[in-house]
Amino acid sequence: MKKLKEHLKSQSRSKKLILASFAFMAFTLAANAQNGNGFGIRAGLNYNANGDYFESVGDNAQHPDRNIGFHAGLYGKIGDRFYFKPEVVYTQTKSEYDSNEFKMQKIDAPLLFGVKVLGPVSVFAGPSLQYILDSEFEGITVDNIENDFTVGLNFGIGANFNGFGVDLRYERGLSENEATFVNDSVGLPTSRIDTRPDQLILSVSFAL
Repeated sequence: MKKLKEHLKSQSRSKKLILASFAFMAFTLAANAQNGNGFGIRAGLNYNANGDYFESVGDNAQHPDRNIGFHAGLYGKIGDRFYFKPEVVYTQTKSEYDSNEFKMQKIDAPLLFGVKVLGPVSVFAGPSLQYILDSEFEGITVDNIENDFTVGLNFGIGANFNGFGVDLRYERGLSENEATFVNDSVGLPTSRIDTRPDQLILSVSFAL
């Protein structure tokens, strides 16, 4: 019991440290962007699905149905034709497996590199650091998520008109990361789900 309490305390400290790091990154982006080229807010919709769900060992994979989620956060931009655009964004997504919903809340920190290709239109790509805040599978208790911190990939196209921007991007989780669950109501064996996101993201942004 003592070791369990120490483990939980250690996990709590780690989560607080990571959240503090993301908060520090957000304030740093704001300060640096205001001294550089741009800073603003970004929000929009996610058309999301996570990976396959296995109800028990040996079962066939259940593929998810896509659902609409949302995101909101901050961005900084350094450069003009060639630019670096770091972001810190809160994201909430949902996937459906038959009648069960898998919901996830996370903090994303995309680090994007872009180039203008035609007038206000640009293309961009880069890694996305992801920290899982919470996850829930309807009717099933979360037992364990392998990694709270993962890495994904973003790439897309966008346009900016005098401080108002719109972009469409694709995101895919790269780090293998499974969550395991136990259905306490009927005593099913431990099941598992691939938590990596696979989504289209539509955003609007406003420079401040």
